[in-house]
Amino acid sequence: MDIDKATGDTNAPLIELTDVRKSYNQGLPNEAEILHGLNLRVNHGEFVALMGPSGSGKSTLLNILGLLEHLTAGSYRLQGQEVNGLSDVELTLLRRSTIGFVFQFHHLLPAFTALENVTMPALMRNGSVSAKELAHARELLAAVGLANAMDKRPSELSGGMQQRVAIARALVQEPPLVLADEPTGNLDTASSDEVFVQLRRMHAELGVTFIVVTHDARLGARCDRLVELVDGQIARDETVDPSSQN
Repeated sequence: MDIDKATGDTNAPLIELTDVRKSYNQGLPNEAEILHGLNLRVNHGEFVALMGPSGSGKSTLLNILGLLEHLTAGSYRLQGQEVNGLSDVELTLLRRSTIGFVFQFHHLLPAFTALENVTMPALMRNGSVSAKELAHARELLAAVGLANAMDKRPSELSGGMQQRVAIARALVQEPPLVLADEPTGNLDTASSDEVFVQLRRMHAELGVTFIVVTHDARLGARCDRLVELVDGQIARDETVDPSSQN
């Protein structure tokens, strides 16, 4: 049973969007509305694929979910807390404690080892890395199959290995939500499968909610739920059976 920390409600969704609209260049002749009254609920522990053609609003929606952009109208409740109207400082603190990110390009720091890259969020947050945080980072790297590569720099790792470091980094602060934006989009098929397997494994072991943006229908079909955006609206939202793709 999920109990929402902010409201005390049982079975409260992790994410609840209600009539969300997002426009750019408001009040100008070239004003454009990208999201048109979108409604979405995502429960704790789901593994969701977010799909749709280019220009459908996927990136805009992900930025709103990640507290990187403000919505124009509507409501966004994250763990029961209304985020619309929070200050930038409040949004930063909420993002830091609640959300992990995995991007198409891993954004690892080239001068640092895999282990140092994973501990970077703790270093930036606290100014130092505790023994407990260091041990946790080592555990995560081992969990994604990089026990023997912790001291290697990104240039010494394959593309798939670099993304696995990025996955460990996204999970090191133990967020309830991970947003992955085309995490396999820059990889070949074999490396894509390798990274996706690690995402699914972390989901199964940690119970973290994953929302994965992908253009790859093959990977989307291996998620538990498929949400498809078309022209800024949800055109399809259905449960899928990943086992049928094996």
